[in-house]
Amino acid sequence: MRYPAVAGRFYASKEKALRHEIEQSFTSRIGPGDVPVLKQGERGSIVGGVVPHAGYVFSGPVAAHVYSAIAKEGFPETFVIIGPNHHGVGPGIAMSSEDFLTPLGTMETDKELAKKLRGFVDDDPSAHQYEHSVEVQVPFIQYFSPKAKFLPICMGFQDFETAKELGARLRKACEGRDVIVLASSDFSHYVPPKFAERQDMAVIERILALDAKGVEATVRGKDVSMCGYGPVMTMLEAVGGRSAQLLKYANSGDVQPMSEVVGYAGIIVRR
Repeated sequence: MRYPAVAGRFYASKEKALRHEIEQSFTSRIGPGDVPVLKQGERGSIVGGVVPHAGYVFSGPVAAHVYSAIAKEGFPETFVIIGPNHHGVGPGIAMSSEDFLTPLGTMETDKELAKKLRGFVDDDPSAHQYEHSVEVQVPFIQYFSPKAKFLPICMGFQDFETAKELGARLRKACEGRDVIVLASSDFSHYVPPKFAERQDMAVIERILALDAKGVEATVRGKDVSMCGYGPVMTMLEAVGGRSAQLLKYANSGDVQPMSEVVGYAGIIVRR
């Protein structure tokens, strides 16, 4: 069992308070507006997405746009959640087959999918022990479906070649299955709001063009302080989407006035 590392800091540590916090993310003035009802039956066309991973008070409303869109079209068989490795613990690419515990209960990992990735991806829980980028996504999914399964992947290596190879292996592993791949990433960190938006929109333009290699070129060429561009490139390579849509862009200053902000984007990719 993987126990929560950031409950009580990034999100509430008690079930009732956490449910309320998630609902506030949906109803926030920068959120989607209301809490959707999870659609049952045949699913829509969403196969991937980009979601932020800061504290819910700041990035929750932007993440809620993505989870609202997914809930309205139905949940997949499995979510793959790929986040950056902020702590540098463990191997360069690490999944975990440990189930994740949160205040909303236990979310089961997809052991069958994990088996298909072993060899290229290390099954190493140590990389996930302190990492928040995947953990903060789990309660949003649990809020709608306590039975949902997922596979957590933590990326220390974020170069295009690694992302391309991981994306290809994920695509092959997911053949014949209904999977949504989520890339957990914040965008610019601790820069003035206008500069953040200008930098971030240059990267978002490449994401919307489904141009994984262009994401890396833009992040490195413009020195964008985006923490999860590797997961974003991997998601794009894995899902083979036909279109992408920016649902919401905001920054931490939209929640609480500040001179230096962190940028957040909610994006979905369709088959």
